[in-house]
Amino acid sequence: MDATGTAVAMARRTPVGTFGKGKRGISTLGWAVRGAAAGAAGTTALNAVTYLDMTVRGRGTSSTPEQTVEALARKAHVPIPGDEEHRQNRVQGLGPLTGLVAGLGVGALVGLARASGFRSQPVVGTLLTTLGVLVASNGPMTVLGITDPRTWSATDWVSDVVPHLAYGAVVKTTMDAFDRP
Repeated sequence: MDATGTAVAMARRTPVGTFGKGKRGISTLGWAVRGAAAGAAGTTALNAVTYLDMTVRGRGTSSTPEQTVEALARKAHVPIPGDEEHRQNRVQGLGPLTGLVAGLGVGALVGLARASGFRSQPVVGTLLTTLGVLVASNGPMTVLGITDPRTWSATDWVSDVVPHLAYGAVVKTTMDAFDRP
């Protein structure tokens, strides 16, 4: 019990972080919403690093998000409506939205982990979050056969991992800021 007479859950320290509820009293939904907000911030960082890389190296955009939308629509037997031009414009809009969904979704999962009492060390949390968003974004493309990370060059890996690492760092930092009294 603390000075106000309310029970304070004990936290258990481990090498990767701390487990146990803190004193904040934020609901599970509250943490999920905070996680989604952190995911939005992380997605902005990921996009900024990606666009900076495109600017510096003069490389074009990836078509894999649009290919993923096309493949998912085929698998789900859901047609994307419109004539040729309008349909293509919809696909081009849906492609980046899949990235936003992945970013906000992973952020919400990080929030749920926080609600369960998990508090990681900075490097561990950044790496776990980075791994989570890499799987969420590249996993569907790999399963659908759109890309095969085993065939990527070192440059391809750096172009993919560095923006996702920025995402992980921003999400971890934001979640830690939400946890401060």
